[in-house]
Amino acid sequence: MKIAIVGVSGAVGQELLKILDQRDFPLTDLVLFGSKRSAGNTYNFKGKKYTVKELQHNDDFKGVDIALVSAGGSTSIEFANTITKHGAIMIDNSSAFRMEEDVPLVVPEVNAKDALNAPRNIIANPNCTTIQMVVSLKPIENLSHIKRVHVSTYQSASGAGASAMKELLQQIKDVALEKNEIQAEKFAYQLALNLIPHIDSFTENGYTKEEMKMFNETRKIMHSDIKVSASCVRVPVMRAHSENIWVETEDELSVAQIRQAFENFNGIIVEDNPADKKYPMPLFLSGKNEVFVGRIRKDLTNPKGITFWSVSDQIRKGAALNAIQIAEYLLKNK
Repeated sequence: MKIAIVGVSGAVGQELLKILDQRDFPLTDLVLFGSKRSAGNTYNFKGKKYTVKELQHNDDFKGVDIALVSAGGSTSIEFANTITKHGAIMIDNSSAFRMEEDVPLVVPEVNAKDALNAPRNIIANPNCTTIQMVVSLKPIENLSHIKRVHVSTYQSASGAGASAMKELLQQIKDVALEKNEIQAEKFAYQLALNLIPHIDSFTENGYTKEEMKMFNETRKIMHSDIKVSASCVRVPVMRAHSENIWVETEDELSVAQIRQAFENFNGIIVEDNPADKKYPMPLFLSGKNEVFVGRIRKDLTNPKGITFWSVSDQIRKGAALNAIQIAEYLLKNK
């Protein structure tokens, strides 16, 4: 089993390496790719040193079984044919192919079987906020069809990459030193001590592309007419996204039913004991694999509504881990 990582020097690429090791993924050969700037860098994996190759239009992917790609949408589009032409399955972390009809969009806990039908040898990894949300929606959908969802996201700096995390850390230091000028390059404004209700570019309907991804991707993954209205906010948290989710189902469900469904669902951990101040928080859940839920309660405006709070590590379940889970499913079923 020969595995390639494209974009290995980025935050998600580094997490891919770490998770392949932690989960003892059954690979026999590993090849790493990056930009011209990253080429020549070396990384250790299971005691062996690997050198990053420059991604080029050649036959370097001959013999590769699965390519885990996290190098941005433009790179994915440009190199998709180069990566897949010899038979490699490309699991792509960008938004480039997510809504293409002949490209499955997969979250293994929700629609794993879709991965088995990839006529272009491309499988898309959904947006991080969508992955986190649909994992928690699936056990509810199993009880009663979900009609609509309202969600507010609280997205950490990690969602914009390693350089954004460094920028937030530097801003925090500069604020502590009471510097007059705080540099902001990765975000529209200073993120430290601030909230920015703007992720990705705005569309004609007033929603951002990030918010529309949650609408469109959720419907594709869940094969559903579910309607999603999202507000996505960047918050001064280093890693792990949070979401406040309101769900309306066709049938009225109790909090006890929802809680039991969450507790019995693979990939979800319930942290919900208000009396002991027990609820998920990103500070304590960075580096974890699961989607954590808490604050489960009835929606006071709707008898068929439920609301809850969710936290998950964007770099792991929201990106790298989901891609590797897809690869693991393919190995078991193809």
